[in-house]
Amino acid sequence: MSLSPVQSSSRLASSVVATLGMAATVGTALAFEHLGGYIPCALCLMQRDPYYYGIPVGIVAVLNAMFGGPGWVTRTLLVIVGVLMLVGAGIGVYHAGAEWHFWEGPATCATTAQGVSSNVGDLLGDLDSKHGPSCTEAALRVLGLSFAGWNVIASLILGAIALRGAAKA
Repeated sequence: MSLSPVQSSSRLASSVVATLGMAATVGTALAFEHLGGYIPCALCLMQRDPYYYGIPVGIVAVLNAMFGGPGWVTRTLLVIVGVLMLVGAGIGVYHAGAEWHFWEGPATCATTAQGVSSNVGDLLGDLDSKHGPSCTEAALRVLGLSFAGWNVIASLILGAIALRGAAKA
């Protein structure tokens, strides 16, 4: 069964928008980390995993749609991206709820020490000035939402785009 040009271009558009959206979202998180000096907690890092898995899947969906591959392949890949984004939204809801103290966060929330000097002379100063990330305290809130809250919104939007693209008959 071949796809009409409209169906093919619709799936291509959904694949491109979802993939670029995933790259922009995780890129923004990385920019806040490296340029803004925010140290991500374990849950922050976990929320990135669906993006790290979803971006390559999205790229394959784009290439398949672009080069006229079977429509069911693009459709399946878009479903995978959609499910990954829903998983990411779920992790984000858990994290945001822990930040708002709606429920307890993880018992341990540790990542590797980032931003601590390897120079022994600066080590004591770093230990006094650097504080490890917490999964239950938001590092920053924008319009009342933490990074976890914004991730929920981004994940739901990207998941909806992917699943809508997959569902187009």
